[in-house]
Parts: sequence; structure tokens; C-alpha cells
Amino acid sequence: QVQLVESGGGLVQLGGSLRLSCAASGISFVRYTMGWYRQAPGKQRDMVALITSDRNTKYADSVKGRVTISRDNAKNPVYLQMNSLKPEETAVYSCNAQWFDTNWGQGTQVTVSS
Repeated sequence: QVQLVESGGGLVQLGGSLRLSCAASGISFVRYTMGWYRQAPGKQRDMVALITSDRNTKYADSVKGRVTISRDNAKNPVYLQMNSLKPEETAVYSCNAQWFDTNWGQGTQVTVSS
């Protein structure tokens, strides 16, 4: 059974930082492209960052230079370090694992106050 469990969300002030973690189980982690997506209330879910099995990365234009995605292929977590956070980045952040199938975590709430 595939499980993606996010943690690290919370309340942070404008300009603050958070590090999100996603623990993956039930998949051949090293084969999957891992990603972080976010969905604000009333808006569509958008990609934040992706990292392939060989650690190639892709970022949304809005987060480039402030956000870093990383993975530990030995221990199965994927991380999202977010700096200089803005109120408009308040959203539920979800972990995604994609190979021949697509899997989602439940999400973790990130709230950025002004």
C-alpha cells in the first residue's frame, strides 16, 4: 500500500521559512519522480517543485531562488525548503509520487501571515 505522509507545515510570518517533509512507503522510491504541489482555497492545484530519480529539478517560476526540493534515495523522504514566504503562498501543500502511476499524500497546511 502506497503511503505519502507530509509534515512540517504550520503558521509562519511573512519572510519566514519552512521545511516540509514527505515520507514515502510502499513504492520503489528511487524510480519515482517526486513533487510538491499546492492548492489555495478556491484555486487549482499548482506544481511547486519536482525532482526526478536522478535529482534533476524543476521549479515553478514564482518560487525559483527561494525554494529547494531534495530527496534522500536511501531513506525515502523528499524535502521542500521554502524561504522568504509570502501570504499568497498560503495553501495546502501535497506530496506527489509519479512513475507508471500517480500517488498523492493528504497534504499539510502552510499559512503565511502578514
